[in-house]
Amino acid sequence: MKLSLLKSLRKRLPVEIETPLAWAQLSHQKVRLAVATTGICFANILMFTQLGLLAMLTDGTTKLHQSLAGELVLVSASSPSLLFRINFPQAYLYQAAAVEGVTAVAPVYISRANWVDPQQLTAGQDSSNSQKQPRAFGNEVRVIAINPAQPTLNLPEVNRQSFKLNAPDAVLFDRLSQSSLGDISAMLRDRPEVVTLMENHRTYVTGLFSMGSTINDKGNVIISDWTYAQRFGEESMEKVRIGVVSLSPGADIATVQARLRDRLPKDVGVYTKAELIERERQFHEAQPEGIILKFGTVVGFVVGVIILYQVLYSDVSDHLSEYATLKAMGYSDRSLLMVVLGEAIVLGVMGFVPGFIASIGLYELLVTLTRIPLVMKASVAIQVFILTIIMCAISGAIASSKLRSADPADVF
Repeated sequence: MKLSLLKSLRKRLPVEIETPLAWAQLSHQKVRLAVATTGICFANILMFTQLGLLAMLTDGTTKLHQSLAGELVLVSASSPSLLFRINFPQAYLYQAAAVEGVTAVAPVYISRANWVDPQQLTAGQDSSNSQKQPRAFGNEVRVIAINPAQPTLNLPEVNRQSFKLNAPDAVLFDRLSQSSLGDISAMLRDRPEVVTLMENHRTYVTGLFSMGSTINDKGNVIISDWTYAQRFGEESMEKVRIGVVSLSPGADIATVQARLRDRLPKDVGVYTKAELIERERQFHEAQPEGIILKFGTVVGFVVGVIILYQVLYSDVSDHLSEYATLKAMGYSDRSLLMVVLGEAIVLGVMGFVPGFIASIGLYELLVTLTRIPLVMKASVAIQVFILTIIMCAISGAIASSKLRSADPADVF
């Protein structure tokens, strides 16, 4: 009954349904199809990994930039990155606050300090050598100092706990810091504060926030500007790393930015947050590690071209007589080229999908191991997909070159 119904429906169809030639060629040999798909998948994973590591390098270092609360940012014009300990005079903040359209300018001080894992501190106190002061083991944290009374960071967790920073030697700890700094999050579940040493001074961790470590920084702590002055000296307050500029409601950002650039000395730069983030990203992409990761993407692209070319070339060679027959029947070189390109595109899509899924899992693994924020961005996925299509087109064009020179008379 069902079979007769299908036959009657097929007879009524105006067009005969046929399997596309490109797919028929690929699916004819299942093993070759699986090998080709695996090879394309490997090339995609390689490109995703390189671009993901590049994103980890650039995006991780811009988390602080993204967390700034103001519309405009002041930094030293001679510093291409916040990695450099280049500050500018605090007096510039007062000049900026007097510009029309500016409501407040908040300073941000940045430094680095040795950090002792609290568990090591406890172990040292419980040992027979408890009279000796525990020493830091080379761990460093990035110290971010702010005025708790000013809106400096756009981090709700920090703003809710800013009053805790008014206590002497109190800090907020980044829960996404490297594990070598200690499992502070677990310790704070059982007690209101955790005691440790920072720069050989007793320090009290009173709260947590999330920002994420970077390639250069194992973790972050936030302290008050008063505690910063006590730790690093009063003179350290005369120079600031960042000035966070908040504008009046309705003020035009571009207009106020131009006013600040006219009013302030040339050794301080005035940027929007987007400009500052792009500036930091370009700096890291131009560094050797950024160039190496870009080169790794190119290598993955070339590997994919070679693998796909070998598969398509073998397929063309095995079916050369069939292609020659089609050519003798009147098919043009362009028509046969489209068949081979169709095979390449199908293989590219079939390899991209599992490569994309595997790369998401790989990203999650990297985040777990490094605690550096890394997510699969749509821009990265689109970029790899476009590279895959280009890779397929190049491989198909090269592999089909044999068809152009194939003469049906020679084949038969």
